[in-house]
Amino acid sequence: MKTTTPSHYRISLPALTVTALLAITGSARAGTFTEALGGGKPKLDVRLRYEHVDQDNALKEADGLTVRTRLGYATADYKGLTAYAEMENTSALIEDYNSGPGGNGKGQYSVIADPDNTEVNQAFLAYSGIPDSTLKLGRQRLIWDNARFLGNVGWRQNEQTYDAVSFVNTSLPHITLNYAYIDNVKTIFGTDTDMSDHLINLSFSGLDFADLTVYGYFLEYSASSGRRANSNQTLGAYLDGGYEIGGLKLLYRAEYANQSDYEDGNSSIDADYYHFILGGTISGVTAKLGYELLGADGFSGFETPLATKHAFNGWADLFLNTPVNGLQDSYLALSGTLKGVKLLGVYHDFQADKGGADYGSEVDLLAARKFAKNYTAGIKYASYNADAFAVDTDKFWLWGELTF
Repeated sequence: MKTTTPSHYRISLPALTVTALLAITGSARAGTFTEALGGGKPKLDVRLRYEHVDQDNALKEADGLTVRTRLGYATADYKGLTAYAEMENTSALIEDYNSGPGGNGKGQYSVIADPDNTEVNQAFLAYSGIPDSTLKLGRQRLIWDNARFLGNVGWRQNEQTYDAVSFVNTSLPHITLNYAYIDNVKTIFGTDTDMSDHLINLSFSGLDFADLTVYGYFLEYSASSGRRANSNQTLGAYLDGGYEIGGLKLLYRAEYANQSDYEDGNSSIDADYYHFILGGTISGVTAKLGYELLGADGFSGFETPLATKHAFNGWADLFLNTPVNGLQDSYLALSGTLKGVKLLGVYHDFQADKGGADYGSEVDLLAARKFAKNYTAGIKYASYNADAFAVDTDKFWLWGELTF
């Protein structure tokens, strides 16, 4: 039977973190923490980006020029304890676009999901005094594995972070244990999604041919989120590895997961997930042939609400919400480096899991280069050719970023 914690007893992770930070700062008066506080490291990240969106519908073409600035400070270690705080601001210099839910209200334009926003992006305490472990409390960035189930949506200007307790342990040989309790999701739109999630991920690297990972993700939406019926649990596992054959490195991945209802989730939730990759690298060029299935269950399709979804199923972002009839994504990716420039091209063919509908296809292209240590520039293009889903969509990006 489920037990519910009364709201007046529920711990607020951001408030608890701030209280703990104040308590630690107070100890600086004794002189011990002062050196750690003063001996920390500031961090700066600035990204200027232009984005253009053209869709075959009644919406106006969108143009956005935005600048994202993050300013943070990490203290030095004090008896295994460190603190980090980071502010994030996104400002639109050209705002001929719809910034999304609760944004600028320019619904006549296509969406560019980069609203004007200023927020506390991260604010956490980290403790490493437990052998082979790190414990974090507060608002933090979480990226697990390939970010298919838990990520920061780093492509958007305002990233996704979490009010959470996270724990990493590597005490046992070849084993990495990750656990997180998520109390709130700070979304790319600057909004909050109230949740009570338990996530666990266990990896074993002792095999010669692959790493083995098993996971269980238990997502519970609050009643106030409006998504209570979407509460679900996902249980899965994957093998990911490579094998040298002469001058060729063979690459492979095989993953399976099942998603079902959790707590007050809709009883219709019952969908499978498959992801298979076979590829190889030779002379600096990598080719991958992949197949990803997000199954249909008649309710919402297999969901990955905490994922960095932009990295999957096409950069045009037409499949951020899995269609009710599911999604099959067959893709071919080619990547390499030419004169210091990273090159990547991906072709996707999309079909429904049920009903046989042909959703369309997409071509994604990227070129990016890192200059010196702190500067990166890139250009990116996505072209979705619609069939039985959405509309033809072209997106173009040009950006530059500096980090210190």
